Amino acid sequence: MAEAADFQGTSPSPARRWLRRTGAVLAGTPLLAGLLQLPAGSSAEAAPQAAPRAASDDGSVAVSVDSLTPSAPSDGDTVTVSGTITNKGKKAVTDASVGLRVGSLLDTRSSIDTVAKNSADVDSPVGAEIDDKYTEKFAELAPGVSQPYTISVPADELDLGQDGVYDLSVTLTGETSDQPWEQTLGVRHTFLPWQPDDLDTKTKTTVMWPLISTVHMTAETGSDEEQTPVFHDDELAAEISPGGRLDRMVALGKDLDVTWVIDPDLLASVEAMTTRYEIPGQNTDDKNVVGGHQEVAKRWLTEVQKAVADKEVVALPFGDPDLASLAHHGTSVTGSLRHLKEATDVAARTVESILHVAPSTDYAWPVDGAVDPSIIKVSTSAGADKVIVRGDTFEGGRDLTYTPTAPRPIGGGTTAVVTDARLSTVFDGDMTRASASSQAVQRFLAQSLTLALQTDRPRSVVVAPQRTPSAAQAQTMAEAIGTLQDSTWSQPQDLTAAAKSKPDPAAGTEVPPASAYPKSLRKQELPRSAFEQIARTQDKLDRFKVILSDQSRVVTPFGRALNRGMAASWRGRPAEAAIYRSGVETYLDTLSGQVRLIEKSETKLSGRSATIPVTVQNNLVQGVEHLVLRLSSTNPTRLQIDGNAYEEQPVAVSGGHSQSVKFTTNANANGRATVIAQLYTQDGRPYGQPVTFDVKVTEITATVMLVIGGGVLLLVLAGFRMYTQRKRAAARQAGEREQEDAADEADADADDDDAKNPEASGRRPTQESAPDTREDTPEQPSDPAPDTAPESADPSGTGERVDR
Repeated sequence: MAEAADFQGTSPSPARRWLRRTGAVLAGTPLLAGLLQLPAGSSAEAAPQAAPRAASDDGSVAVSVDSLTPSAPSDGDTVTVSGTITNKGKKAVTDASVGLRVGSLLDTRSSIDTVAKNSADVDSPVGAEIDDKYTEKFAELAPGVSQPYTISVPADELDLGQDGVYDLSVTLTGETSDQPWEQTLGVRHTFLPWQPDDLDTKTKTTVMWPLISTVHMTAETGSDEEQTPVFHDDELAAEISPGGRLDRMVALGKDLDVTWVIDPDLLASVEAMTTRYEIPGQNTDDKNVVGGHQEVAKRWLTEVQKAVADKEVVALPFGDPDLASLAHHGTSVTGSLRHLKEATDVAARTVESILHVAPSTDYAWPVDGAVDPSIIKVSTSAGADKVIVRGDTFEGGRDLTYTPTAPRPIGGGTTAVVTDARLSTVFDGDMTRASASSQAVQRFLAQSLTLALQTDRPRSVVVAPQRTPSAAQAQTMAEAIGTLQDSTWSQPQDLTAAAKSKPDPAAGTEVPPASAYPKSLRKQELPRSAFEQIARTQDKLDRFKVILSDQSRVVTPFGRALNRGMAASWRGRPAEAAIYRSGVETYLDTLSGQVRLIEKSETKLSGRSATIPVTVQNNLVQGVEHLVLRLSSTNPTRLQIDGNAYEEQPVAVSGGHSQSVKFTTNANANGRATVIAQLYTQDGRPYGQPVTFDVKVTEITATVMLVIGGGVLLLVLAGFRMYTQRKRAAARQAGEREQEDAADEADADADDDDAKNPEASGRRPTQESAPDTREDTPEQPSDPAPDTAPESADPSGTGERVDR
């Protein structure tokens, strides 16, 4: 302690301590002093130059602070620091000592950042060492060996002055064989918040607690009535199992005053796992296998329901769409904003049906809170009027010396809720190491206290951590937030209250231009081709759904899959994203292809008229309707369909069945005619692939036509001949009757005369003559021909069909 009096707040240099010890030896032994004066002087001059090199030498010792309790001490507490020291050099360290040093007050947020950046720099300034009784000694540290340490000091012994954040460092001093003097070989700086009394104006702090995962469900469902969902992996089960990432988020968050920010897709996916679900087999050719984590899913949902009870819940649009990608690449693709609107509309229903709480859907959260005017426009297009924006991407204000309150009106009825960048990003990185976790907790608390001491203005501060914290990050966050909520300078507040708090008139409200959007984030965005593929798939879905008797079996799973195709979680994974989107489109093509026309081979017709059947096959489990089948002739001069170039007939087919539709055809000439069968929806849009086949008319030849024509002519002539012959016969018979009548009259007169004078007549009575039947009379060429039945010249029936 006496050595530290030379320069308050600094430690004596190794050379100075070495000279003091050498001087004491020289004073006690005059003879020896005379012999060693020259070498001692040379060593004294060399030592100050050697010390800095030793500090940055490979022989330095790594010091970690794995725990500091309590994180924010008060009067009467005992501060305990523990960790490890590791000799990373090639030489053993002897006479090692681990001690605590309290440095200067860090009264700005940037000074905290500087100390954190140089937390292991042995050349950075350190404070005065606390009394030697609060040190831990090590006789020797072998190379590569780690040793734990624990130092406990009453807070009153730390000699802390005014309230604020102090630089607390753990140092290791010792010697090596090639540098045999006491020197600082390792250091670790951390932060000690000191605010024993309540502040008059506490900062109101909102912490967003995200429940978000990556995409797991596909568009595929089973053909059973329950529509068994299919997942592309079973990784979600690991996340919600005990000890998993999402399990830890729920277990830790339920004891904190936080605002839950939830992706409804996560809830829907876990709910789908509570019953039967399937995942792909091990090999690409294997069938799906049944997932077996139903009880895990049920337990996790129950825990979430308990955790969010009486807490504020914010529902993101379904699937957590990438708003920046949509703004930069999707708005020029027709229909992209439609998907965002659908994702927003379904969000509230999904959360409320599963968690039984009414969520807020007023918030949009772009990736990392980075915005530009186009992102703001897209974010609010689906109804959100509050956009979560991170402070390091937003204008702070006009030379403000303090951090302004979170809400900023940016026009058009929209509020930018600006989160604190330092508090939001402090938990990034690997928190599996105890030293990193401890440093993050202390840094978070230090930033929060320094912010609170900036001004006595009432302020609302919002913390938005990374979207998908790891289990270790969640543990670190919970420790820091729990300490903050029990602190003397902060109090919890929900997000809605923070957004409604009075804005600071001095805070900046100008949205950054597009040029200011971070390039690192722009490189990770979904490309335009992604939105084009989504639009193409949607168009196919629109064509497909109109023919279904139960559209919900297809519209719902595919609609949600298209939402997932726009998810922010695809950032940094372009290949996986492309595979997912292609899988959705391919599966839709497979389903729509289950309703199709059966291929036909060449059809042969004989006769002028026949029917052609076309078969529609439906391999779906549900019926299809509202379809129209059109059969068209490419050569209507040769072959007509029901007297026209084409004919249309409505089609309805039950699930798992086929139906033949018959068309009447009329052939006018011999040869081939190409016919096209095509399904259409009722709005006139083609459905599926057409079927093209040839119709060959084989027996309507010139000879046949001549024979048919000659036959008709002969029939006409025969009829005319029969008519004329019958007319002649009738006339002849009439003449004969007249002659017979005249003869009869003459005979009658003669008979009268004979009767009066028979002998005078000279005639003798004869026997009565029989009528002349002419049965034995030979037929004459001019006699009428006998009647015969005419041959029918009518065309063949319409039901006739000849396939050869």
